[in-house]
Amino acid sequence: MDINQIAQMAGVSRATVSRYFNEGYVSQEKRERIRAVVKATGYSPSQHAKSLRTGKSSTVGVIIPKINSASVSRMVAGMTPVFAERGYQVLLANTDNDAAREVAYLRLFEEKRQVDGIVLVATVFTDEHFEAMDQTNLPVVVLEQQLPGRSCVFQNDRDAMRDVTALVLRESSRPVYIGVLEEDLAAGRDRHLGFLDACADAGVEVPEHAQLVADFSVDAGYTAAERLLDEFPDTDAIVCATDSIAYGALTCLREYGRRVPEDVQVTGVGDGELSQIVTPTLTTVHHHYKTSGAEAARMLCDLLDGHDARREVRMGYEVVTRNSTR
Repeated sequence: MDINQIAQMAGVSRATVSRYFNEGYVSQEKRERIRAVVKATGYSPSQHAKSLRTGKSSTVGVIIPKINSASVSRMVAGMTPVFAERGYQVLLANTDNDAAREVAYLRLFEEKRQVDGIVLVATVFTDEHFEAMDQTNLPVVVLEQQLPGRSCVFQNDRDAMRDVTALVLRESSRPVYIGVLEEDLAAGRDRHLGFLDACADAGVEVPEHAQLVADFSVDAGYTAAERLLDEFPDTDAIVCATDSIAYGALTCLREYGRRVPEDVQVTGVGDGELSQIVTPTLTTVHHHYKTSGAEAARMLCDLLDGHDARREVRMGYEVVTRNSTR
């Protein structure tokens, strides 16, 4: 089926059918005739043809760092219904935490005009990122990092980590810290600074070599916790930058015969589903990832509608106390 056959079957002109599909004026009587033919035939207009005609793809690109991340999946779950409601399909681009691939996708989307706008969920920003964003004619919303002067939605990581660390320090005086690379300004730098803020407020001094860097995995959390327990056997708290790191720390403590929370308290950040079922259940920070994804989607849609929606949105958080702390 094509638009000419639909016009012939409905007894109207090709131009009338075109106006019908593009929400232009069509009399009620002709609209009903076209609708009946469309329903009977199951016809759907070619998205490619529509893109050529309007210059728009009705598709948005979402560049993500890791497809199997619990936090990223919650963000995407928040975005998709908003985009669907506003008439956009979503094209996901997974980069496996490769900054160069993030830049490549930014440039590819610009060159191929495959999408009308982009949500970039990135962890580390380089000069190449800023150059690609400055050169693109597509609106870009950044999710999970604060970039002054650009449209972005981000978490309050520093205050969140300060608060969960302060909770631990009510009952502990020899904490250690397992973070991530500080080139990741949110999960790396800001969470580390929040930990140090709380320690300073409590008058606790933590040796520099009691503050390790790991990646976002359970295995890395285990390995880092093992190193810390070997060097600081009297530690009474392990504060972790992510839930995954905390899961690894819990496993290590169990194998070392340390009771949690009686001997060592453990905290994470993220409040993934596993935090509620690990043993003991994990005290963590609940970031509203799904809501932040929806907020980023609305921000991009407003930009696509021509509204001056460039703004910075900082999300709230909650400290969720469970059985891994006293």
